[in-house]
Amino acid sequence: MTDDKGLILLIEDEPQMRRFLKITIQSHGYRFSESITGQDGLIQLATRNPDIVLLDLGLPDIDGLEVTKRMREWSQVPIIVISARDQEEDKIKALDEGADDYLTKPFGAGELMARIRVAIRHQLKLSTNSEESIFVIENVKVDLCKRQVFLNDTEVHLTPIEYRLLATLIRFAGKVITHTQLMKEVWGASYVQQTHYLRIYMAQLRHKLEENPAQPRFLINEPGIGYRLKTDAY
Repeated sequence: MTDDKGLILLIEDEPQMRRFLKITIQSHGYRFSESITGQDGLIQLATRNPDIVLLDLGLPDIDGLEVTKRMREWSQVPIIVISARDQEEDKIKALDEGADDYLTKPFGAGELMARIRVAIRHQLKLSTNSEESIFVIENVKVDLCKRQVFLNDTEVHLTPIEYRLLATLIRFAGKVITHTQLMKEVWGASYVQQTHYLRIYMAQLRHKLEENPAQPRFLINEPGIGYRLKTDAY
């Protein structure tokens, strides 16, 4: 018997994938519910209040992008898309519609469970409204109240835009944030097409905070999609 860590809802029509995920998820102590259609998945979201939704995009009745959009009209449950669609355009659409993460099939059980743990921690922080004022990752410490950043206990000067970029990544720690989302958060809606700004300032952040900017450990690029502040080793 395993400890109950929460309920995970899987919306997936492929029988083999459902069996694999059911065994994996239950073996890690989570309760498991499944649906093979988008419509039933929406009903289960409303009636069962899961802690995480795993969502395939290729459903028999409603496309997964539309399911994501409908969920986000009234629910902030973490949504991790699991899909064989591996085009950057599909990933960007899913994330822009409100998905929290995107895993391309096939994927390993270890990576999936790591993504689930990150999503649950992030959601718990939001739901309890208890965001800590001190954020620590690797040898970097950020005091969000005082707007101070330290590397190996030595204060690092960040420009206002560099700090806003870092603070935004911290707010969504563990999640993929698309270029469009980051541009809106940091520069404003009128700058969403100016993604070269993002590349420049992310490079500056890495040079100031990463031990090896060419091989960053936590300021991670998701090629063609956006960036992730990596908090777990997958």
